[in-house]
Amino acid sequence: MAVTYELIKVCKQSGARLGRVHTPHGVIETPAFMPVGTQATVKTMSPEELKEMDAHIILSNTYHLWLRPGHDLIRNAGGLHKFMNWDRPILTDSGGFQVFSLSNMRKITEEGVEFRSHLNGDRLFLSPEKAMEIQNSLGSDIMMAFDECPPYPAEYEYIKNSLERTTRWAERCLKAHARPQDQGLFAIVQGGMHADLRKQSAADLTSMDFPGYAIGGLSVGEPKHLMYEVLEETIPLLPTGKPRYLMGVGSPDALLEGAIRGVDMFDCVLPTRIARNGTTMTSGGRVNIRNAKYAEDLGPLDPDCGCYTCRNYSRAYLRHLIKADETFGIRLTTYHNLHFLLEMMRGVRQAIMEDRLLDFRDEFFTQYGLHDNDKGF
Repeated sequence: MAVTYELIKVCKQSGARLGRVHTPHGVIETPAFMPVGTQATVKTMSPEELKEMDAHIILSNTYHLWLRPGHDLIRNAGGLHKFMNWDRPILTDSGGFQVFSLSNMRKITEEGVEFRSHLNGDRLFLSPEKAMEIQNSLGSDIMMAFDECPPYPAEYEYIKNSLERTTRWAERCLKAHARPQDQGLFAIVQGGMHADLRKQSAADLTSMDFPGYAIGGLSVGEPKHLMYEVLEETIPLLPTGKPRYLMGVGSPDALLEGAIRGVDMFDCVLPTRIARNGTTMTSGGRVNIRNAKYAEDLGPLDPDCGCYTCRNYSRAYLRHLIKADETFGIRLTTYHNLHFLLEMMRGVRQAIMEDRLLDFRDEFFTQYGLHDNDKGF
């Protein structure tokens, strides 16, 4: 099997898992945060910089790479790893979320989804088989089954019909997957905010024995306490010997709460997206470097951070770059935000090893200025 999970320890205080995901391109220490490289690049970051901050795995996007430059070109270049000069693990999503979130004109059938390209309006069709063909060409270590991510809120019957179609699509993905020895295929548990539907989805998908399981349909606008309730209902339904991946979650509080509930892998565009607006995550909480109070602040962005940005540049300089729309400013804030989350996850893994993750969470929230779990990042 291309992807396997090794459970190292369960935290006695919290029940969180310390583990390793073994892939053809290396080991992912978990719980892990995966930086997002939508277009075969993590925005403004080089592969060397990502290795410098010890990113074990990055995520790329099937939908976007299919549209440009095309999966055939990437296959002919030797696969996504060679194309983007990244020799560590890569996870590719199925493209389903982008079809449903980017395209206003779409038609869902049992066969797949017909929609228009967000780039030029071309009529396109994506099916489970096509999603597998594209991802097999990309050559990612972990690939995702094609699913529908229903909106929040949605009617119970709609979500039930959607998850049952997602299950049938997952079965088709398994059959169409051409490289099971090289690439691990993860299924995506859906079911909205309904415990009975999550149970139905998890039971159907785990019976097919995928190498790993994702929890989809969360972080789509619901309050965080509801997301945590769904996780508490869903995680126990998944096999202990397989990786568990919570899709689209990247705020520090949600990473901690997810790990406490047994999640192994997370991804989100949050740290790179907010960095482009000058918003940073620091040990003392959120800092918007655009604020006038930093205009003459010659101290580091985060005195407790040892990243390249904080070692070398002042808040005043960062503010100047961001205000002047200089790309270097975005590079520096992006580097810091990614380093911050990766360093935080190292702390999470250490706290699990020491059976003190709940204490770690409380200390982190106090320092970060989070007093309830709906305050975001």
